[in-house]
Amino acid sequence: MGRTAHESRSVSGRTGRDSLVAMPPPSITIRAGNPDFVEYPWEEPLATWDIPQLVDLPKGISRHTVRFVDTGGRIYVIKELPERAARNDYEVLRDLEGSSAPAVVPAGIVTGRTADRHAEESAALITRYESFSFSYRELLAGAGFGGNRTRMLDAFAYLLVQLHLTDCFWGDCSLSNVLYRWDADAIRTIMVDAETASIHPQGLSDGRREEDVAIMIENVAGGMADIAGLAGRSLDEADLMMGEEIAERYRDIWRELRQDEVIPAGERYRIAERIERINALGFDVEEVDLVPVTGGSELRFHLSVGGRTFHRQRLRDLTGVEALENQARQILTDLFYYQARHDGANPALKNVSAVRWRASEFESTIIRLRSIDGVSDPVQAYCDLLYHRYVMATEQGRDVPTSEALENWIAAGRPGYPPPG
Repeated sequence: MGRTAHESRSVSGRTGRDSLVAMPPPSITIRAGNPDFVEYPWEEPLATWDIPQLVDLPKGISRHTVRFVDTGGRIYVIKELPERAARNDYEVLRDLEGSSAPAVVPAGIVTGRTADRHAEESAALITRYESFSFSYRELLAGAGFGGNRTRMLDAFAYLLVQLHLTDCFWGDCSLSNVLYRWDADAIRTIMVDAETASIHPQGLSDGRREEDVAIMIENVAGGMADIAGLAGRSLDEADLMMGEEIAERYRDIWRELRQDEVIPAGERYRIAERIERINALGFDVEEVDLVPVTGGSELRFHLSVGGRTFHRQRLRDLTGVEALENQARQILTDLFYYQARHDGANPALKNVSAVRWRASEFESTIIRLRSIDGVSDPVQAYCDLLYHRYVMATEQGRDVPTSEALENWIAAGRPGYPPPG
């Protein structure tokens, strides 16, 4: 996989601890496009830092010290960990970025912070902060996830599928090792911790995939037991089967994406149907391999599946709008609705109407949403608004203008999508 260019700089030592006085300065490797972080006190433990760049943001549970810094108006995450683990984390995350996998983006790594390379403070990983993300604790309802449980099942299943499609073995999938972000009516999960992960260029075997799934099942069960305990519930009330249900969904998705199929030679339309189902899940199909079997009376076909960016890429190509996958799916529906109302009789004008939609509908609404107190993610708010407009239209039996729906949505307290039924 391709790697982004990076540059390495060394910084002069500072007298932070007596054990470091005679040591060479830490080595800083920073990827192009990021600040150099030279001014940071790398010889000191991260927990003791007292610098103006530190910012206080919500964070999940981590076995390592994690802090946030604002450098040049951009937020970064610094995680302190042993050098070997930091190097693996950094390398795997770089590889995953090239494959559009749902993982945080590495910005740099600092090594040689202590004489002992195995010490917890010997290295630090720098990653870009994932905007609008949150920890699983914000989704809790009592001893579990309440109405968001179904969303969590899908989110974890899709995360593992996407990582395995890139031949990545994680080895530590858990509730705490991912970030969460609203993606229209779904939840997007983002891999944070790649210390134990590895990329297998020759392909990830079924055995390794199932090993990763088994680790996830155990870790999720442990996490749900902890959640129940914190809620004052007994182990019998813990949602210990959640990991098993994630595994079941994972296997269903994997079969749809990867399983070869044999069809009669005269029923090639079934290939298009399969591709449509995969696109509906959000995945791109890059290639179709066809092999005649049984003397040519049947065809065996195999689909090479890419990233989960089908709707996202289509929205970008049509309008230039950037969104997450499920957000893009919802926004495309709005675009097609607009085109049907304004240019339905003249398909040749669809490219023009896409530009007109962005200017008159999308951008003007986004500007308004950004001005509303409490709206942190305007694209997600736009999707919430679209759903609210749909509810109004079905209840009133008429087309509802977006501007009218916006005022009603604000008055109603900016409702989001309801939990899956």
